[in-house]
Amino acid sequence: MINPIFVRELLPEEIQVLETGLRSASAFTTRRCQIVLHSAEGQTATEIARQLRCDDQTVRNAIHAFNDKGLAALTLGSSRPHTIHVAFDEEGVERLRAMLHQSPRVFGEPTSVWTLKLAAKVAFAEGLTASQVTGETIRYTLKRLGMSWRRAKQWISSPDPAYALKKTDEIG
Repeated sequence: MINPIFVRELLPEEIQVLETGLRSASAFTTRRCQIVLHSAEGQTATEIARQLRCDDQTVRNAIHAFNDKGLAALTLGSSRPHTIHVAFDEEGVERLRAMLHQSPRVFGEPTSVWTLKLAAKVAFAEGLTASQVTGETIRYTLKRLGMSWRRAKQWISSPDPAYALKKTDEIG
């Protein structure tokens, strides 16, 4: 059997902050204070979870966070990742730009219009990325280059030598 986890011994100042936190406007802070105080009273994670009607892993996470960070664990932090992994290296970015300047038909696709999802699929198939990425990764990569997706769709042109002439002629 795994030993139950409990919060470390609380200082009197911490108990005062935790009891004040029970009346916080933030539901996150209130729940964390409840969990820490119940754990300090000797209740197990399963008992606390049952009493607060939450998952026992939520209780364990709160206890670990309090033991690691102290009172800082009572405030909701950012859910943004600490590191962002760039899917395209510098060479890959230039290859993506060159790819988008061509029709998807060149890459064996049945359409002549790029979509973000299609660009992600072809980028992976062409070896521009090590793993399959999402369309949002393509959008973000283009944004890093100072380009918008709307601009990327306007890059498409026909291989027809008379394309520019036909495009400027009005069809009446």
